[in-house]
Amino acid sequence: MFPILAVLAALVAAAQPADLAIVNATIYTGKGKARAMAIRNGRIIAIGDSAIGDSVGPAARTIDMKGAPIITGLIDSHVHMEGLGLQIETFDLRNVKTVADVAAIVRKRAASLPAGAWIRGRSWDQTNWGGEFPTHDALTAAAPAHPVYLTRVDGHAGWVNQKALELAGIDDKTPDPMGGKIVRDKAGHATGVLIDRAQGLVGSKIPNATDDEVISRIRAAAIECARLGITSVHDAGIDEQDLRAYRKLLAAGQLPVRVYAMIGGEGRMWSSFLAKGPEVHEMLTVRSIKLMADGAMGSRGAAFWQPYSDDPGNTGLMILKSETVERVARQALDKGFQVNTHAIGDRANKMVLEAYVKVLGEDSKKRFRVEHAQAVALPDFALFKKAGVIASMQSTHATSDMRWALARLGPDRISGAYAQKRMLNAGVVVANGSDFPVEEPNPLHGFYAAVARQDLQGNPKGGWRPEERFTREEALRSWTWAGAYAAFEEDWKGTLEVGKVADFLVLSGDIMTLPVDELPRVKVRATYVAGKPVYSDQ
Repeated sequence: MFPILAVLAALVAAAQPADLAIVNATIYTGKGKARAMAIRNGRIIAIGDSAIGDSVGPAARTIDMKGAPIITGLIDSHVHMEGLGLQIETFDLRNVKTVADVAAIVRKRAASLPAGAWIRGRSWDQTNWGGEFPTHDALTAAAPAHPVYLTRVDGHAGWVNQKALELAGIDDKTPDPMGGKIVRDKAGHATGVLIDRAQGLVGSKIPNATDDEVISRIRAAAIECARLGITSVHDAGIDEQDLRAYRKLLAAGQLPVRVYAMIGGEGRMWSSFLAKGPEVHEMLTVRSIKLMADGAMGSRGAAFWQPYSDDPGNTGLMILKSETVERVARQALDKGFQVNTHAIGDRANKMVLEAYVKVLGEDSKKRFRVEHAQAVALPDFALFKKAGVIASMQSTHATSDMRWALARLGPDRISGAYAQKRMLNAGVVVANGSDFPVEEPNPLHGFYAAVARQDLQGNPKGGWRPEERFTREEALRSWTWAGAYAAFEEDWKGTLEVGKVADFLVLSGDIMTLPVDELPRVKVRATYVAGKPVYSDQ
């Protein structure tokens, strides 16, 4: 019923004069170009070259954009809001180049905290210092009296010190949990790196955040999203505490972006929603579940049929069985929910797709999703199309991982990896995103990565695997309409059209015409959600 009500509201609004008029702009609507736009009560009531005068009343605020480019508000289809907020609160290690430098940051933090207090941080990357996993020794020396837990950039590995290992009771006899791995040295001692579900052995010992702390983190993340031009996010795996935080922020008028929230796996929250059905609202919707089929390629936990080319004998970790995906998919189908499953390796993608096909057949209306779809066997691209499965991919993963992806995969598997254009050419809807805080949250950098396949310094020349580049129109669609479609919301957002919400950005430069090497310098001048400015650089 929700899209019908939205259309009726738009028709009522269209019969009244606008309260905001945008004129003398270069507007990319998602359907073409326009020069002016009239808005009332947060919805577009007229858009065109300039003929919106009849829709603009004498009380309307008129903004002359002086030719500035405007695009539809960007939709990040895979994020972790509380994780970004925690990173803002602690520290970001993605650009730290040595173990010693990480240890120095930890040592400085320890000096400001009482003994026994946890030290947390995010986004270390062993490929910054040669590719070998670190050990606990440097962290133990830096903070012997503090338990330390640092999350790898992909979120699928933790690096801890001896104090944290002791608190978790991890010793030489501790078995690997199902779907996880305790990295050990040749003598069988835990090194301090925990892969996938083994992270929980230490993570479960960290004191739970308070509701106020989670509210603060999500609010900080939402403010950052608005600043960067993200008007909607798909939060990939929330719990009950996150949902309480969203509801409180919404009630207080402190949620500047729209949220499509995925329930974080099976459990009490999933059971509760199965009993009552989806929760749908223009600012906060819960109608999907996030599952995890495997780990990540950077930490060698993504599940493959054949071993990693740079780690013989290791095929990664399967976290779920196909029976679990099928069971949840049938529950979701019966109660009107969407299933969105993390799958990175070719084995995990195949398992998830086959489970979906068993449940869906060729029913594209249900719009189940695979999150990441990073390495897909070439015959399996057809399975996405067969059941109308959406590929929720992140263009910046390609430009971050290109340093080591070929070494991990080898020359045969690389053709199906980070293959956004191949996916699009197979007739699959590709919704773009960042997976922040795994990647930086700036969506304009994601747009650039999609069209250039280069890092922000313009490397490599011509782009990495340039056959996978999107056109600018395809890239913008993946960040706007496709994100709306992936959340069943394309009837009321995702393009700038009469009847749809006025979510749009004013940019410092025209991303549709500028030379590619100038795209990384484009900034957001203003972000509007429902016709209201939620960020301005003025």
